[in-house]
Amino acid sequence: MARAREALHRSYLGRLDEWESRLASRDTNRVVRPLDWGVEWTRDWPVADAVAGDGCDPGASLCRLGVAATEESERFFSYRTPSDFRLAGETTSICRFALRFTSAVRTPCAENNTVQALWFPAPGANGKAVIVLPQWNSKLPQYVRLCRWLNLTGISALRLSLPYHDARMPPELERADYAVSANIARTVDAGRQAVIDTRSCLDWLEGQGYRRLGIVGTSLGSCYAFLTSAHDARLRVNVFNLYSFYFADVVWNGLSTRHIRQGMDGKIELRQLQEAWKPITPQSYTERYTQQEKKSLFISTTYDTTFLPEYSKPMIADFRRRGAQFDEITLPCGHYTLGQPPFQLMAGHQICSFFGRWL
Repeated sequence: MARAREALHRSYLGRLDEWESRLASRDTNRVVRPLDWGVEWTRDWPVADAVAGDGCDPGASLCRLGVAATEESERFFSYRTPSDFRLAGETTSICRFALRFTSAVRTPCAENNTVQALWFPAPGANGKAVIVLPQWNSKLPQYVRLCRWLNLTGISALRLSLPYHDARMPPELERADYAVSANIARTVDAGRQAVIDTRSCLDWLEGQGYRRLGIVGTSLGSCYAFLTSAHDARLRVNVFNLYSFYFADVVWNGLSTRHIRQGMDGKIELRQLQEAWKPITPQSYTERYTQQEKKSLFISTTYDTTFLPEYSKPMIADFRRRGAQFDEITLPCGHYTLGQPPFQLMAGHQICSFFGRWL
């Protein structure tokens, strides 16, 4: 019997590996871009003036900025609430309403400076709302179904387009390459913008009378959700769907980001990348997060070739070490196959059930 189970397990993993690889290789438009320190992207960071630059070594300058931004993260993620929130009716079958406003973070990409979010109000006025942050390179109508499932539990949902995604993508791109790339400072700036845009959405929701607020993020969206919640006590219920303790390590070794690693090889070491990307790394803020009263659900998979188990398990270990309360679920699939039936339905059920129980 044991041998039969082992043989069945190996067969399942083999088929899952084939399925995962097939899904990962569907995109043929990945572009290898050379390393760019992108120091010009740091000019508007609140901590930039306090850190001495080094014209001869931009990498060292970015590492110092990364440390400073992390130590003063309250300033780094500070912002002014936008004053031009606009909720308009939509004529598409995807959604009835769309929220738009000017991002508090200005970038050279005009399209990216207008935040776009789809609004799915639930019937009734119970004050419950969840912000939905999709994965890297997500495209509409992805996550619309999850928003509608949340509506069925009486929870309103706001699906936010991440920086450089959907209508925010510059015309020269086919993928959201500016969100995560071999441009070191721009990647940090995109993370900062994602956090600030999400907090701005919380401001809008509060203005509409919503007080019981939660967030769910998937993959890159999970990272952004964790950074946001660590810096915003209004998010009391949190779901991190595919998560990692680290940021640089995922890009360095993950299946989805091999083309980014190619552009970096021989020009930067992992240790230096970890320092430069410290402000957008969940590990930097677990102490801050666990000191707040929050409900947390972590969803991982048994065969994740992007957020490798050695990157997700330290998050759980750190929460346990700190005595934090949380729920943890592991689904029998991979990073890409989680978006496919039946695993997509399993994750959706867990997400909606968690918010239904605690929000």
